[in-house]
Amino acid sequence: MAKEQLQVLNALDVAKTQWYHFTAIIIAGMGFFTDAYDLFCISLVTKLLGRIYYHVDGAEKPGTLPPNVSAAVNGVAFCGTLSGQLFFGWLGDKMGRKRVYGMTLMLMVICSVASGLSFGHNPKSVMTTLCFFRFWLGFGIGGDYPLSATIMSEYANKKTRGAFIAAVFAMQGFGILAGGIFAIIISAAFKAKFDVPPYEVDPVGSTVPQADYIWRIILMVGALPAAMTYYWRMKMPETARYTALVAKNAKQAASDMSKVLQVDIEAEPQKVEQLSQKEANAFGLFSREFMRRHGIHLLGTTTTWFLLDIAFYSQNLFQKDIFTAIGWIPSAKTMNALEEVYRIARAQTLIALCSTVPGYWFTVAFIDKMGRFAIQLMGFFFMTVFMFALAIPYDHWTHRDNRIGFVVMYSLTFFFANFGPNATTFVVPAEIFPARLRSTCHGISAASGKLGAIVGAFGFLYLAQNKDKAKADAGYPAGIGVKNSLIVLGVLNFLGLLFTFLVPESKGKSLEEMSGEHEDESQAGLEMEQPSGFNTRTVPVS
Repeated sequence: MAKEQLQVLNALDVAKTQWYHFTAIIIAGMGFFTDAYDLFCISLVTKLLGRIYYHVDGAEKPGTLPPNVSAAVNGVAFCGTLSGQLFFGWLGDKMGRKRVYGMTLMLMVICSVASGLSFGHNPKSVMTTLCFFRFWLGFGIGGDYPLSATIMSEYANKKTRGAFIAAVFAMQGFGILAGGIFAIIISAAFKAKFDVPPYEVDPVGSTVPQADYIWRIILMVGALPAAMTYYWRMKMPETARYTALVAKNAKQAASDMSKVLQVDIEAEPQKVEQLSQKEANAFGLFSREFMRRHGIHLLGTTTTWFLLDIAFYSQNLFQKDIFTAIGWIPSAKTMNALEEVYRIARAQTLIALCSTVPGYWFTVAFIDKMGRFAIQLMGFFFMTVFMFALAIPYDHWTHRDNRIGFVVMYSLTFFFANFGPNATTFVVPAEIFPARLRSTCHGISAASGKLGAIVGAFGFLYLAQNKDKAKADAGYPAGIGVKNSLIVLGVLNFLGLLFTFLVPESKGKSLEEMSGEHEDESQAGLEMEQPSGFNTRTVPVS
């Protein structure tokens, strides 16, 4: 197989870590910073939207979004993301990674700004506008998943490829953190200017008219980091693997990478031609050959990402509800609107700072030492353990003296999600599929994850409601309660652990070794038929 490797691809595989690697991480990572900010900042302002647009005169509690509106506002961006992952993933393999990369970024910038605008003043028109633009914002964000992962995997060397792809994804943690910090700053500034009584003292006066600016500013600021990186994204050359293996332009691939790596690279057009004529490099996504070689792998990447995202997004979107349930955030009626935004943002920022961000960077540090398989298995295992540890003695955790313990345990589930499957499910699909299908397969895997996020976002809204209908939120049917919801999430995490055994280990191997693009039929068949869970002991190729 080694003798078949193109010089330009070998040069990338063995390149020492250098400045262009970090440039690529920053350029791709700022997209993910924006993705996370835009997706998660909505959970900071949904309570505020309820107070502003769904206030009921004489009600004991502040206004809340009706169930259908809340589900739409929380979930519509995920529907857009799922569509974008499939569409831009496919387009990235057809048109090239770089050409599509700029489109996704512009869509994110335009829709971030537009989601803070409204056509009309009544609740229906405001929510309709918000949902429309958040769908298209999600569509752009969706494209960033397969393209960023594929670009980084195709630029990286094989020794530290896992860390580079994980570092791009880890920027999500900073995006979530930035959203919380910005919401704290903006709500604290408004709170200092407009000091009003809590809802139980003055139901109308507790929500000042200027509060309507807060949610718009928080949503619109998401456009800034994306806009700042647009120029640099457009300056990046197309990846050599796409140019050589998909576009079949050996000369351009060698020229681009000669500039990037600052070494002379031979073009080798004859070798590119030979590789393109092999049957192993001609099968399509819906072919029997793809199913034989990669069907189990695609099943593994889609199911693990699906199961992980149900738990991950239901936790993240509904942190504020869990914090309120255990009394970490005071009852809504004891606060004014600005105080509530401040308290929710502070709680979510603390979780991000203590568990989410460190978890991501632990993955970056250890993924090329421990391997993807071990980290994913460990993450799912500890998420299962901590979910059951929270759920089974749930009544114990709700007592005032035990609340800190609950938050610590809850933070640990986040830590092991990020130092675990949340990072590895993003990394692996960018490494194990052929170049001509890599972006598409990553998009399918990511879309499966977002389907899980939709199940988590919509399902948890109803599941976590109190068993007593009288104590459930207005407009919601009785649910199974937070305790039983956490048990369900624990079971799903355990299933994720089992499906991890379908995913192969890619540590220390070149992308072509993993995809079998440079192998003949007999070699490919032998390698692909090995049970993937046992590939974890592969000796790294240095």
